[in-house]
Amino acid sequence: MRLIQLSRESLNFPPPEMALREPNGLLAMGGDLSPARLLNAYHRGIFPWFSPGDPILWWSPDPRAVLVPQEFHFSRSMKRFHRRSPYHVTMNRAFAEVIEGCASDRDEGTWITPEVKRAWWRLFDLGYAHSVEVWRDGELVGGLYGLALGQIFCGESMFSRSENASKTALLVFCQHFSQHGGQLIDCQVLNPHTASLGAKEIPRIEYLLALSRLADTPVSEACWQADTLFPAGPMFYTQP
Repeated sequence: MRLIQLSRESLNFPPPEMALREPNGLLAMGGDLSPARLLNAYHRGIFPWFSPGDPILWWSPDPRAVLVPQEFHFSRSMKRFHRRSPYHVTMNRAFAEVIEGCASDRDEGTWITPEVKRAWWRLFDLGYAHSVEVWRDGELVGGLYGLALGQIFCGESMFSRSENASKTALLVFCQHFSQHGGQLIDCQVLNPHTASLGAKEIPRIEYLLALSRLADTPVSEACWQADTLFPAGPMFYTQP
């Protein structure tokens, strides 16, 4: 099957069912990373992923990796750690710094290019993208970011510079998201780390059905307010 070239003049995507089997989920190339195109893509179960220097590639893999917030795997060791956690966790306090952490803290390189960062900064400014930050003694040591689609959160990336920092970010976010009406976290493609935290694979059609049911159903407005999520109460921190 021929890979479809997107036009910059049109926001249309081919149906996800037209994605290649090998590599799994590759659907189209080209277009741009404008907010309108990105929002259109995510509402259709499509996301961009490409290496520096390559054209923009768009994906919709089958199966799809998801995490039900209430099914986060809270291991015994993580429970012990969390009871004495040295961390504070915030929401939307340092979005740009979280993306920088996700881009730079990777030995294998990154797809989070300057172009991708600018695109996500725009989505954050428009109120669609959000970050979770993990702090220790005023220093950012972990976090995650992604896109909110109603009761679905499309997780993009996470990073950790300290023990269990990314696990703490996801744990606290799952609890917060669920409390405000969140139903599903999109993890895109399963990997050992997300699988260990409770993520699982479902057929793409099942994810698309959930997307059509949940994406236009809002969570409570307080869900995305800049705030301290853990522990409860005031927090003092400095951005990097």
